[in-house]
Amino acid sequence: MEKRRLGTSDLLVSTLGLGCMSLGTEQKHAVNMIDEALEYGINYFDTADLYDFGLNEEFVGQALKKRRNDIILATKVGNRWNDAKDSWTWDPSKAYIKEEVKESLRRLQTDYIDLYQLHGGTVEDNIEETIEAFEELKQEGVIRYYGISSIRPNVIREYVQNSSIVSVMMQYSLLDRRPEESALPLLHDNGISVVARGPVAKGLLTEKGEQKLAAFEGKGYLDYSGTELAKTIEEFRHVRPTHSSLNSTALQYCLANPTVASVVAGASSSSQLRENVKAVEASPLQPTEISKLQSIFKANQYEAHR
Repeated sequence: MEKRRLGTSDLLVSTLGLGCMSLGTEQKHAVNMIDEALEYGINYFDTADLYDFGLNEEFVGQALKKRRNDIILATKVGNRWNDAKDSWTWDPSKAYIKEEVKESLRRLQTDYIDLYQLHGGTVEDNIEETIEAFEELKQEGVIRYYGISSIRPNVIREYVQNSSIVSVMMQYSLLDRRPEESALPLLHDNGISVVARGPVAKGLLTEKGEQKLAAFEGKGYLDYSGTELAKTIEEFRHVRPTHSSLNSTALQYCLANPTVASVVAGASSSSQLRENVKAVEASPLQPTEISKLQSIFKANQYEAHR
């Protein structure tokens, strides 16, 4: 599988990363899925201390400890469970980050994290203190690099200007092209990579997308009503009708942007994982196909707001 450099780091990540949040709470299944991902050439695994109260990190650590030098391990910090474990609060403080990283290292069964990410962020945070925490962890050798997970342009801008982040994880798909205006040019100009999450838009941009549409009737998706969703997705499907799945069209669209290093997709079954692997290994989109996809998006967005 193709590898791309993450920002200005020396981390080479597979164009498909495994979003581990969807692995579930049964250890054997989770470990088997990770093993299968490794067989396909995936080397980038993304988890967070928040997922299943840390259990997800434990499963990832158990599965990857014997392959530690072969993989890029990413996790996140900033959301703090309360004592009852029924909600969490936002805590980007230096004290919490430097304490919580120890717990992540323990659960992941490793002595370093390749990419440590702030799991959110607001402009009201003490951003200088947060950056200081990550920089100190780098100096201590506890983390190799750091990034943020955010879709907020003002937050992204603050970290671009004042930190040494190498990546921003953000929601990006054919149905959500907001990053193209708000973030991608800025990040590209500063040598910072995007890790795209949600590239298949809650499963809508897959071969089983039609089955997912019923769940969006009445509430829609972003600015799309259920009817507009169905129309747009059907038009996307016909851009490459003869040799490509909708899933591959969706993932290849994200990967066509030079700022994107990897698309992180979850998979709860072997069939979903195989579908994602086939999608990133499909032929890249041609410029004319990209233009057609963008024209469909713009036309239907205009119609949605008339």
